[in-house]
Amino acid sequence: MPDKQVFEYAFIRFVPRVEREEFLNVGVILFCKRMKYLQVKYHVDSKRLCALGEDIDLDQLATYLQSWEWISQGNKEGGFIATLDLPSRFRWLTATRSTIIQSSKVHPGMTDDPQAVLERLFENYVL
Repeated sequence: MPDKQVFEYAFIRFVPRVEREEFLNVGVILFCKRMKYLQVKYHVDSKRLCALGEDIDLDQLATYLQSWEWISQGNKEGGFIATLDLPSRFRWLTATRSTIIQSSKVHPGMTDDPQAVLERLFENYVL
């Protein structure tokens, strides 16, 4: 069993009206530099999201989240940012922004199985 390594994670938040600062967690970003791991996992729950407002464009939201996933994977569909190294992509995804898709502050932890941690965070804080 490999030694536990430091990982970092943040929640992906949907903020329909930035000025009101209301949000709903829609995903998780998890990064472990030593294990060369960077993944985004998200879920668009239309019923929960529309409770924040009737004028939410779910297709636009899904498109934004898909681009975050492409960036995390290094997929060329993610544009220039997706060509950067793993740490740079993680820092870009978790940078402070005032748009409808934001990330929480970054939190650290220790793990020997980043995929299991991602799944646990996703189930506990997104679903």
